[in-house]
Amino acid sequence: MTDLKFVPTTCPYCGTGCSFNLVVKDGKVVGTAPAQRSPVNEGKLCPKGMYSFEFINSPDRLTQPMIRKNGELVPVSWDEATTYIAENLKKYKPSERCALSSARVSNEENYVMMKFARGVLKTNHLDHCARLCHSSTVAGLAGSFGSGAMTNSITDISESKCIFIIGSNTFEQHPLIGRREVMAKQNGAKYIYADPRRTHTCGPADLFLQFHSGTDVSLLNGMMQIIIKNGWEDKEFIEKRTKGYEDLKNIVMKDEYSVENVAKVTGLDPKDIETAADWIANSGATALIYSMGITQHTVGVDNVHACANIQLLTGNLGKRGAGVNPLRGQNNVQGACDMGALPVSFTGYQKVTDPASHKKFEDAWKFPDGIAPAENGYEVTIMMNVLTDNPGELKAMYIMGENPLLSDPDINHVKEAFENLEFVVVQDIFYTETCEYADVILPAVCFAERDGTQTNTERRVQRWHKAADGPGETMEDWKIISMVAAKMGYADQFAWNDISEIFDEVAELTPQYHGMSYERLSHADALHWPCKTPEDPGTPILHKEKFLTPDGLGVFLPADWQPPAEVPDAEYPLQFTTGRCLFHWHTGTMTRRSATLDSEVPTGWIEINAEDAKEIGIRDGEMVRAITRRDSLTVTARVTSTIKKGTTFMPFHFIECPANLLTHNALDPVCKIPEFKACAMKVEKISKEA
Repeated sequence: MTDLKFVPTTCPYCGTGCSFNLVVKDGKVVGTAPAQRSPVNEGKLCPKGMYSFEFINSPDRLTQPMIRKNGELVPVSWDEATTYIAENLKKYKPSERCALSSARVSNEENYVMMKFARGVLKTNHLDHCARLCHSSTVAGLAGSFGSGAMTNSITDISESKCIFIIGSNTFEQHPLIGRREVMAKQNGAKYIYADPRRTHTCGPADLFLQFHSGTDVSLLNGMMQIIIKNGWEDKEFIEKRTKGYEDLKNIVMKDEYSVENVAKVTGLDPKDIETAADWIANSGATALIYSMGITQHTVGVDNVHACANIQLLTGNLGKRGAGVNPLRGQNNVQGACDMGALPVSFTGYQKVTDPASHKKFEDAWKFPDGIAPAENGYEVTIMMNVLTDNPGELKAMYIMGENPLLSDPDINHVKEAFENLEFVVVQDIFYTETCEYADVILPAVCFAERDGTQTNTERRVQRWHKAADGPGETMEDWKIISMVAAKMGYADQFAWNDISEIFDEVAELTPQYHGMSYERLSHADALHWPCKTPEDPGTPILHKEKFLTPDGLGVFLPADWQPPAEVPDAEYPLQFTTGRCLFHWHTGTMTRRSATLDSEVPTGWIEINAEDAKEIGIRDGEMVRAITRRDSLTVTARVTSTIKKGTTFMPFHFIECPANLLTHNALDPVCKIPEFKACAMKVEKISKEA
């Protein structure tokens, strides 16, 4: 008799956090089925979620530990692998060790990696991929509002009176949030879309602002000048709930932010800028929605501050249908940040440099020889620079579920960095590009083979439920790390019986999660943090009465516009930007092992404006050479009128045409995020041999 069951879980791809059921037949995951209860997606899924089961049973899953011996990877037992790791890690000083956690794994496993880094490795050199996507959000919104998270819920976006999307191709990156944007439009909302590309997200737009990448601050400052000149600012909100307004006026009222000057910088029609400002200020509740088009710049923090400023100026915070809504890229990037997988904070953004926070965690964890010192560690982008610029300072790296050899900017620079490491551990579900540099490879389970929680972009904490066993000798990430910790002499600090006990420890130490437990989450389906007591229903909308700053006031933090670190010139006349497509996700490790998704988009391309293509002499579908100051690659041209003249675009999922071979690793000085979204490029026709 067939054993058929349906196991509820949440999607392993983007930060929307859609729920569905995994269909399990005779112990094997064979499909997905709708789950109607979740208000996030109401039983609907995008293609990635629909086919998320296809990679689970891939024949090239990692299934047993391996150690590199005489240059070859050799299968070994778990005991040998973990003993080997412990013996090697012990050779290095704490300052020579670093670790990468993961937005793909659960909250609990990010917490365990954070505890391992600070308590076992004694280092704060700990980071994860949030550095590459939303570190500017965390830094920027924390300064403006006291919290670096999305202010509103996904569901109340549909109640907005004006939707302002800037730097987010929501329909492809977060389709079920795009559905809420459409619902708002259907309910009568104005719909503004600002982007260098006319993407699918532009379809419902009442107003399309096709501006130059990297001119966000100029655009937003210009709109704020228009609002103030017309008296459209929310004077009562500004007076009662904010500070720094005069500082804002001193910047945005400059002549350089007149609508005429902003139009020249952005490439927009002045009337369109005026219309956008009018709608944002006067429509009612305006939801500002952004993603990596705002964050991935050397001025990413300034961009985020500008987004916060215009919403403070118009009083569009603390109410339904409004807010500043950064859409997290990966399924648990919010949770990984919440869990302290960062070089500057413990869980709940409690600073490692704060003596009280340091003592709190040191006392709770009871490591006999203490924990990492109360000083900030290196961000992953800084780790790469240190490895290339100061060889020997960092020597050992433990990587859980990250693939920097495809995801990080300027891949040649990353390769050079990894060549200067002496010892590398990679813990993952597939053999990735980063595994080429691994001394030890450890096979982990995937989302369908584990229990745990993840926190979506709106701060909704949701359960994963184990649907099947992992293949071969795969093991849950928290158990693997605990084994290594025990081999290094710290078994007592990692002696959990199951993953719910880890969550209890998280809740005890983390104010935002303090009122949560597995039992509550099982009955409530999900809770939005902050949820501070067992009676607290959670907080879908932040900043209703006051902000989370020390004095409860929102802070205007204005900035002048600065161009990207590298701008087009005579030699490299085009501007290059990157992003995702609907059918793939980040480095393609999972989606390219889904037959359905991979058949839809089997490889990458470069978009180029039709006028630019004509000048170069290239046709649609032709192979061309894309060149930046970092490197060059051969890729198929997609000639289109939908991208702004002077701009090129590539998706970053494909190892055979890796966009990040070309991107610039210039960093935002505050949050150290790279400038993926703007650098100089030239595209050349490939001459055919006679």
